[in-house]
Amino acid sequence: MTATSGATTLIETVGVTKSYGGVVALEDVSMVVNAGEVTCVLGDNGAGKSTLIKILAGVHQHDAGELRVEGEPTRFVSPRVALDRGIATVYQDLAVVPLMSVWRNFVLGSEPTFGIGPLRFLDRDRSREIARKALSDMGIEIRDLEQPVGTLSGGQRQCVAIARAVHYGAKVLILDEPTAALGVKQAGVVLRYVVQARDRGLGVVLITHNPHHAYPVGDRFLLLKRGAVLGSYEKSEIDLPELTRQMAGGAELAALQHELERVVE
Repeated sequence: MTATSGATTLIETVGVTKSYGGVVALEDVSMVVNAGEVTCVLGDNGAGKSTLIKILAGVHQHDAGELRVEGEPTRFVSPRVALDRGIATVYQDLAVVPLMSVWRNFVLGSEPTFGIGPLRFLDRDRSREIARKALSDMGIEIRDLEQPVGTLSGGQRQCVAIARAVHYGAKVLILDEPTAALGVKQAGVVLRYVVQARDRGLGVVLITHNPHHAYPVGDRFLLLKRGAVLGSYEKSEIDLPELTRQMAGGAELAALQHELERVVE
């Protein structure tokens, strides 16, 4: 997988490898994340998807290979450093405070305040306005910003998290299985906002095990299996049936089907 001509490359991994003790979680993985594109990382459980995004997000450091951010070799020492470089990660559990209001969760960690010196207080009106406008700009309708965020649907919570990352200036948005626990309609809503983030110029990394969710929004696809690259394609190089076939096991699945047919006979 190479950078598209003319595109601005925000993140690139070159031969990245990561081990935990004697277990190799990632081996020689290369990928590109361009501005205004969605890079989909696909694989079943144990494929290495979580390890890859934790390296991109600064949770873990790679053992070998190179991580480049806007062309600069980089090794993040913490998630805070990655966030400061414009890399925002939305994990599957979202890390929200369920009993706290929507607007309070939206500004959490970046609260506007008023006052002098150490005597500073949360500016509630400004916070509500920030959340209202940012959600409105993305076309996200939340009827009551005072309601606890835990009362929102899974799709609504994902959309709020995407809007928050966009508002606070993320250049790269990493989404960890955002549609995994959602129904068809809610998954479609989330994918629509993934496209919005892409169209605003962000580089989006979509982690998923579902090729039917990845293919409509993806510009490039990285398939992982047991920590290694199974395939790396731009959209023009692969169609949905082939992507699905490779995700389903490809030749291994065909061999299993042949074996089962022989048993039945």
